[in-house]
Formats: sequence, C-alpha cells, structure tokens
Amino acid sequence: MLGQRSVVLLRGGLLCSLHHSNCLPLKPLLRSISNVHLTCHHKKLCKQPTLHTTTLPGGILPNIPLGAGVGWHSCRAASTEAGSGGWYQSVADSAPVHFTEQFLLSVHETTGLPWWATIVGSTMALRAVITLPLGAYQMTIIGKVEALQAEIAELAKRLHYEVSVRAKQRAWTERDCRYQFKKNLRRIVSELYIRDNCHPFKASVVVWVQLPMWVCLSLALRSLSLGLGDTASALHTELAAGGALWFSDLTIPDSTWIMPISLGLVNLIIVEIFALRKLEISRFQKYVTNFIRGISLLMIPIAATVPSSMALYWLSSSCFGLGQNLLLRSPGFRRMCRIPASRLDSDTPYRDIGAAFVAKYFK
Repeated sequence: MLGQRSVVLLRGGLLCSLHHSNCLPLKPLLRSISNVHLTCHHKKLCKQPTLHTTTLPGGILPNIPLGAGVGWHSCRAASTEAGSGGWYQSVADSAPVHFTEQFLLSVHETTGLPWWATIVGSTMALRAVITLPLGAYQMTIIGKVEALQAEIAELAKRLHYEVSVRAKQRAWTERDCRYQFKKNLRRIVSELYIRDNCHPFKASVVVWVQLPMWVCLSLALRSLSLGLGDTASALHTELAAGGALWFSDLTIPDSTWIMPISLGLVNLIIVEIFALRKLEISRFQKYVTNFIRGISLLMIPIAATVPSSMALYWLSSSCFGLGQNLLLRSPGFRRMCRIPASRLDSDTPYRDIGAAFVAKYFK
C-alpha cells in the first residue's frame, strides 16, 4: 500500500486512516453512500512520500524586516503640511511607520553607528530574527503538503471508483459524477491538511509579514531622508553625512546607479536560482517567473530615483534574501530545522545550482 499508510477502503465506500493514536479518522468517501463495516489497521507508522514544489523566491518579493517601536512619540510632525493627502499620506503618517522611524533612531543612538551601518545592520538583524524563521516554517509546511500528494492521488483513484459504482446504482449523470467526485475530494484533502496540520495558506505567512514590513521601513527611511519632521534639520544633516564610499549622502539618489543595478542583479540571481531547480515548469509558472524578472528590472530605475538610504535598504534586504535562499538549500540546515525531505533534495545543492546555471547559459 502506498507509502506504507494504513488505508483500507471497502466496497461500501468507507475510508479509515489511523496511523497513530493522535491521527484523525477520515470520514466515508461518500457520506450518503457507505453503510458497511470498516476495517482499520494502525500498527505501522506513517511514512509519507515526497513530491517537491517550490515557492516564489525570498528576495524578490519584499524581504523586509520591521523593528518594534521603542517608545511611542512621533519623530516627525504631520507631513500633511505639503497638502498631498490621500491613501499614501495616510500610510506614511500611520502608527507602524512612526514606530519604524523610532526604531531606526533608537538603534542609531544606542549603537553610535553611522547611518549607513545602522540601516544595513538593522536590516540584517531583523531579517535574521523574523524572516529567516518564517522561511524555514514555510519550507516545513510545503514539505508536508508535498508529502501528502501521493496519498491524495491514491485516494482520488479510490474515490473515482466508488463514484462510478454508485453512479450505476443511482443512475447519476456525468455532471452528477463530477460534482460528487470534486466535493468529496475537497473534503478528503481538507481533512488530510487538518490531520497533518499543514494547510497551504500557512506557507504564505512569510509574504503577509514581509510586505507590510517592507512598506513601513521604506516609508520610514524616505521620511527621515526628506526631513519630514520636527527634528528634520538635525536628521537631514546626519543622513547627508552618514553614507560611505560613493553614496556619502543618503538623502539623495545614487547618481552612479551602482546600488540600483546591484539590486536588480541580486534579484535576478534569486529568480534564476528558483527557476533552475524546477525540473518541470507549467505555463503559469513561466508567466510568474517572467513577471518577477520584469519586476526585478523595474526596480532598477525606481531605486535610482529614491534616496540612497532606501536603495541601500533594498539592496541589503535582497542580499540577505539571496543568502537565505541558499541557506534553506543546505542539507544540514534543513535537518536542523526538521524540514521534511524532498525528492529534489541534494547532498551538493550549490554544486548542482552552478552546474545547472552553466548548462543553461554557457552550453
């Protein structure tokens, strides 16, 4: 039996899947059909087969840390004096953005680091504390979902047989058969997700955390760089002299385009790492991959028009995202985080990525 699972389906249409004492029994495949007895074996342990899928790369979608506010008092006056208003102004003047500004100011004052080091250090620290654990959790959920695919496929075959038998007995039309099959298959899949505590929506939590954090931190840096506040003059002076190398002034865009182009390249590398690992890619996945490539290229001119402090943050976050993607491929790190094994796992993931890159672009 597939994956050594204890699944027994009698011709009456009952399904039981009891592998451990804490597993939930699955209900009859067709609620209105089954009337016979049920046999259940539960002596063997569950061993789930794996089926690999991948998620969107971590460095393209905003991989953004957000520090908790350190005390609450506005670090800037309401910028509605400019008369812009609207939804953008509401977000820029919201409490999370003010808290983020306070966090950055507190880190700068506490550590005594220059502003460029404050931005880079805060980004790396917050990503290590927030997004890296969420990334490992995401991979764990995906691994569990992949492991269920073989069992779902087997149950779908059994359900299809039961529906065909009952269709002859009750003279169901083809439409009725499709309806009964889809309805009961959705129920079975939902019960499997509950049993293994791996609903796919949980894998998206990293996006729902990263996106608002990216917006808050980006808007906070923009406001500080443009001097929108009651301490505007002092902060503007500090940021204007708080850069390094070619971006000595963090309040103006990077005229050399070094950071914007580097940002685009790092994001494209992350996309390619994601694309190279996919052995079979659907048309929809191709569209999504190309769309993300386009976003990566679009970020280059955008990063060239914003203050260097924002471009520095985006570049630091993407670099961490690249490192996070590579770290999550490490067999040792996956074992340490107890991430379920995948059929595409390799003992030499980095060598495989390099070989696939060379084969795709240089041969």
